[in-house]
Formats: sequence, C-alpha cells, structure tokens
Amino acid sequence: MAIIDFGGVKEEVITRDEFPMAKALDVLKDETIAVIGYGVQGPAQGLNMRDNGFNVIVGQSPEFKRDWDRAIADGWVPGETLFDIEEAARRGTIVQMLVSDAAQKTIWPAVEKCLSPGDAIYFSHGFSIVYKDQTGVIPAADVDVLLVAPKGSGTSVRRNFLSGAGINSSFAVAQDASGRATERCMALGIGVGSGFLFPTTFEGEVYSDLTGERGVLMGALAGVMEAQYDVLRANGHSPSEAFNETVEELTESLIKLVAENGMDWMYANCSATAQRGALDWKPRFKKAVLPVFEDLYARVRSGAETTRVLESCGAVDYQDTLAEELAEIHDSEMWRAGQATRSLRPDESAREITADTKGVGGRGEN
Repeated sequence: MAIIDFGGVKEEVITRDEFPMAKALDVLKDETIAVIGYGVQGPAQGLNMRDNGFNVIVGQSPEFKRDWDRAIADGWVPGETLFDIEEAARRGTIVQMLVSDAAQKTIWPAVEKCLSPGDAIYFSHGFSIVYKDQTGVIPAADVDVLLVAPKGSGTSVRRNFLSGAGINSSFAVAQDASGRATERCMALGIGVGSGFLFPTTFEGEVYSDLTGERGVLMGALAGVMEAQYDVLRANGHSPSEAFNETVEELTESLIKLVAENGMDWMYANCSATAQRGALDWKPRFKKAVLPVFEDLYARVRSGAETTRVLESCGAVDYQDTLAEELAEIHDSEMWRAGQATRSLRPDESAREITADTKGVGGRGEN
C-alpha cells in the first residue's frame, strides 16, 4: 500500500501501480462475476469489467423491460451473458448486488439460496449489511462479504473509465470465509475502474455516504442553490442572472478550480472582493448549518434514514412518486433557466465523452 498524507493524517491507499490490472485479472481468472441489476451502477461496473477482460455476466429481471433492453443494447446476450437474477446468481462465484438498497431487501432471499460455500457477495454500499436488522440481508458464514464503493454515480464511473482517469473508491471486507477476500476485493476495485482504493469499513462507508448524499453532495447543495436563487429573484434579478450567479459560475468555473488544487487555491485565483466576502461569510454559513449536519449524522447512525428509505423506496408506487418529485425540480423556474443557459454554451456537443472516441482507462486497464 502507498502511504499518503491526508491533511496531516497518514492513510494507506491502493493504486494501480501496486495492484496492476494484470494482477487483478490473475486473482479473478477462475471467477464468474455476476452483476445483479442493470440500473445505475450495474451498467458502469459491468461494462468496465468486461472491457478489462474479466468473465462477467448480468442478472436482470426481464419484467423491468427498460433495463433488460438496455443490457441487450450494451452487448449482453440473453442465455449467454444475460440471465434472470436467480440464474445469474447461481452461475456467479462473485455476486455483485447492484440493485437499489430497497430492492436488495426484496431479492435477497432469492439470491441467498444461490450462493455456495466459498462464493463472494459484493456490495457498493454498506446499507444492507450495516442495517441488517431492517433489511434481513445476513450472508452465511461460508461466503466472503466484500465492498467496493466508487465515489461517484454510475455515469461518472463509466465516463471516467473511458477517459482513462478512473474514479476513487473505498473498499472493505466484512467477512473472509475463503482466506482470499481482501485480494478478491482489491482486484474487483481495480477491475471496475478505480483510480485508487482507500480502506474503510461497511459502517464507515454507509455513515459517510448517507450523510454526504443528503448533505453537501446533493441535498444541501440543491437547497442552498434554491435559497440563493429565490433571494436574487425576489430582489428583482432576472432568471438568467440569478442562475448564472448561483449555478453556472460554480459548476463551469469555480468548482473546477477547487478540483485542481483545493479551496484555498480557488480563493487565491478570484478577485480580492470575492476573497474577502467568502472569507467573511464562510464562518456564518458553517455556524448556521453545523447543527443540521449533526442532526443528519445522528439520524443516519440511528437507522432513522434507513427506515425512511426502505418505507419510501419500497412502496409499490415509488417510481410514480419519484417522477412527480423530480418533475417539480425539472419544471421549476431555476432549472428551466438552467436548460436555457446550457443550450447557449459554445460547442456543447463536444463536451460529451463517448466510447468510440476515447480510450479505455487503465486497460493495461462503474
């Protein structure tokens, strides 16, 4: 492992140099990897592993025709590399549970009976294992229990792979029945296209992930954007001006500077007026939202957020309810202004990364 200094705290990470693709392929040469679910993470991780030369099959219920047809369009062949969920689970020696958390609870009894001693069950989120009292997902003692959690959406996992950049992932082993669980886990992490792997626990992954998604990454970000946009509009600013000052400048300029060299570097590369205002107001925003984050983390650890997910996402009409909630965001003035703004970007069509124009990352390499 490489030792990296993260803000004064040294951590061990696994890089492609230390665990090259050739080693990953050798570790998993006798394995059949069954990707269960072809919705969000399934396509990215499955295609990345297939492109890297691993023996991969897909398990997807034909009843969900959109996902089944998408798998066929991506080159998975019914009866050869594409099966229903139970058949794929029976054929796999490593079974990747990449359906939604609520769906994992539903399909677990069917998947569990397909696992043989020495097999591995793999997750990309600690949810089902950590909250086993609510999900009922309790693997037998004779199977490995692995986690590789890419730090990005399925779209990002695939795009970063195709660009050659890779995406960072955490990894963990909850149960080592085979004596090979750790090397299996790291090989899978490299196989799905990780730039580097950092160790965690199932608990650490799910607590941080649920907090991050509800917080800075999605929930807080959207809420803060809406609040600023509403204030600007209420004070007479046009939709174009409000959107550009709230979203466009962040996503198209400033956040990219943060990604390159950090927040301090972004501050240093902005005007003195912007620097001063940001430094003065940052403590006020932190003070205002810190109690919200403390409450959020407490709800995550207690399982209250898990209860909400399982009850809501497991409902029969969830997809209809979700579509209505997403439509409310999509149809809001702020994001309609966003659509108009994006249409005015120069050379927008050239921004997309496509498989036929970009090399496959890490082939020597979600």
